[in-house]
Amino acid sequence: MSLHIRRITSEDYPAWRQLWAGYHDFYQNNISDEVTQHTWLRIMDENSPVQCIVADSAKEGVIGMANYILHDSTWAIEPICYLQDMFVKPDVRANGTGEAMLDWLKEQMTEQGWARLYWLTKETNYRARGLYDKYTPHSGFVRYVVVNENLAK
Repeated sequence: MSLHIRRITSEDYPAWRQLWAGYHDFYQNNISDEVTQHTWLRIMDENSPVQCIVADSAKEGVIGMANYILHDSTWAIEPICYLQDMFVKPDVRANGTGEAMLDWLKEQMTEQGWARLYWLTKETNYRARGLYDKYTPHSGFVRYVVVNENLAK
């Protein structure tokens, strides 16, 4: 499969939207249209730390996306990259698309001088973990989340 990893453009919105919906269906999240539109606007804002790449197949078009956030840290001088969302169309998985997007981010980490790249996944997402384990061992950290009930919908 001929695959090109590149930064997203405004023309990619329909494909991104479909992948975004698939990602949230997979994780059984209910994301509002308002949040989706706000996320897209942040991705398109060159001053926002929220960025996105897509995996573009010559034959099938955009088949994968990865939303990531560059942020400061108290543990490093250089920025850190958090890969927040990565999704590949189910019918083309296991063909190296996820690996190509992770490799692109690792290359950017070196070229841009990011201190580190990290991500999370569900403990039971064994397919993704099979890929992730090739890059780095599990960190061993347990995640805790407190939700602002005043904003929860």
